[in-house]
Amino acid sequence: MHVVDNIKAPIREEMKEFQGYFKRAMKTDVSLLNVILQYLLKRKGKQMRPMFVFLSAKLFRDEVEESTYTAASLIELLHTATLIHDDVVDESYVRRGFFSLNALWKSKISVLVGDYFLAKGLLLSVEHKSYAILEIVSRAVKDLSEGELLQTQKSRKLNITEQEYLKIIRKKTAALIAACTAAGAQSAGVSDEQVEQLYQFGIYVGMAFQMKDDVFDYQRNGNIGKPVGNDIKEKKITLPLIYALKQATAAERRSILRIVKRHNKNTKKVDAVIDFVEKKGGLSYTSQQMTSYIDKGLAILDQFPDTPAKESLIALTRYVVTRKK
Repeated sequence: MHVVDNIKAPIREEMKEFQGYFKRAMKTDVSLLNVILQYLLKRKGKQMRPMFVFLSAKLFRDEVEESTYTAASLIELLHTATLIHDDVVDESYVRRGFFSLNALWKSKISVLVGDYFLAKGLLLSVEHKSYAILEIVSRAVKDLSEGELLQTQKSRKLNITEQEYLKIIRKKTAALIAACTAAGAQSAGVSDEQVEQLYQFGIYVGMAFQMKDDVFDYQRNGNIGKPVGNDIKEKKITLPLIYALKQATAAERRSILRIVKRHNKNTKKVDAVIDFVEKKGGLSYTSQQMTSYIDKGLAILDQFPDTPAKESLIALTRYVVTRKK
């Protein structure tokens, strides 16, 4: 956690203040909802999304306004809602090593809590008249849903190309990180051109972030918060496998796709797919692509004056590809 603590240095006070702001935004008279909210707040992760919002705002101004707290809260609310709904859709009972809401309170309550978060996010932005930020975040949620649906459609036929994969992760993951960086810039009251620059920066970082996650799925060592080979079990074909299949013979391709389609719960056979991906260079190719996106993101940051916030954004961008889980 040491790296993340250092990254937080220029926004330590804002992040502390944000915890209280977010809790106040979530307050409700329904005791069941309060119990669930407490459970979620105790299990928050590294909080990379609010960090991207605050650092992006501080790239332009020394002091952040209330609009930045609203932007960070809106992102957290809508993102949490999508995660809760995801766990219901995937029938997933674990999230970051803890029981998911779906496991503890079942799908009906989980869906309603997800809806509550969405409604709270909409109300928060309307109350503060943060319409431009609402537009940025709403677009990200739309992209996210489209990305998930596109991935589901493709995983049924197992015929995904590299271009389609890039389109999916752009919508599914990169759009949300881009919403964080663009909303942070927007909350600082900068020009449309600068908001667009930060949006593009977020897209590059988000693409790299998802590729790193996809590489984790083929690595057997360490605790990464999800079981190794999980994507194969869910018939998700990601870049490491797409690249490996391109290097394979027709017979190898048929054999590997048969495992993904019919034997994806068989641990020994999933292991064979992981070995195949490693042998065909799928992991190193994905790592190269990841680095290329990070370089593009850093090139955008180069255009801004040197400040502690910029240094932290650079460190956070690099952390995306060096993190261990």
